[in-house]
Amino acid sequence: MNTGIMFVPQQEAWLVERMGAFHRVLEPGFNLLIPVIDRVKYVQSLKEIAIDIPQQSAITADNVGLSIDGVLYLKVQDPYKASYGVEDPEFAVTQLAQTTMRSELGKIPLDSVFKERESLNIAIVEAINKASASWGIDCLRYEIRDIKLPSRVTEAMQMQVEAERKKRAAILESEGIREADINVAEGQKRARILASEAQQLELINHAQGEAEALKRKADAKAASIKAVAASLSGAGRDAASLSVAEQYVAAFSELAKESNTIMLPANSGDMSSMVAQALGIYRKLQGPTSQTRQFKESSGSPSSEDNETDPGEYFNASEDKTTNVHNATAKPQQPTDGSTSNKQPDDKIIEEILMKK
Repeated sequence: MNTGIMFVPQQEAWLVERMGAFHRVLEPGFNLLIPVIDRVKYVQSLKEIAIDIPQQSAITADNVGLSIDGVLYLKVQDPYKASYGVEDPEFAVTQLAQTTMRSELGKIPLDSVFKERESLNIAIVEAINKASASWGIDCLRYEIRDIKLPSRVTEAMQMQVEAERKKRAAILESEGIREADINVAEGQKRARILASEAQQLELINHAQGEAEALKRKADAKAASIKAVAASLSGAGRDAASLSVAEQYVAAFSELAKESNTIMLPANSGDMSSMVAQALGIYRKLQGPTSQTRQFKESSGSPSSEDNETDPGEYFNASEDKTTNVHNATAKPQQPTDGSTSNKQPDDKIIEEILMKK
């Protein structure tokens, strides 16, 4: 370009040579040049530009081959150095970016390529700026765009990822099962504790209830014994004798209804003898009266423990008494005044039972 008046656009730097040597850099705006002597040799853009870095192969530290490409962002800081320091600055920066990227990838394994992508970009930018300092170009940033792996490596990585995810899933599932088992065990433990406590309270309450029932039964039995003892004093003995005789006869009547073989007294067919025998048993159980005991004690006779009646003597005495009662029943003596006030208590009881039967 060889004219006298020049208008330089904004964000551009025009380098002027005078008679083949560098003269000056034209600033944006109006500029005057000497025709034929001054000539614009280079035009440098001061804007930030993006350069596409072609795809290239590289080998990682663990000997895995891959293909990688990227984008480089740079800016001309010194138009003079960018024009006279290197023949083709964009080509030079592109080649420098490729070699630097290949060198940095060889320092790290494949897993770190994906994990340390940002740090890899920073390392490439620092290496380019250090090498291109004399070119007047400033590398702003570098971005790795695409990483391509061999198909077998991709499949292996996919299997590794699947295995890792399965492992994590199995761990999570086992932890869930463990937590569930712990919760179930804790629940069963708590349930058993509560059940045992409830059973303990139930047993305590049941024991207290049984104790109270036994106490009340004992009180009732003691009261009944006292009532029976009070009723046996005086005229109540005849009523007790009548009751015992009735129960004795009723018991034999019930036994006669059963088909089982039983043992009965020899005179079981004689109702009066049975009643007399029941009265004899009652008299025997009742024991001697207090006057008899006092008489025996005053006369020095042996105690009741020494004079216990032999069972054979008891049944003989009962049979003799039964015979006497039967004779008395068969041939009763008629009172002279026509009343029954002179009859013995046993005779009255026997007559009442026979009349009921």
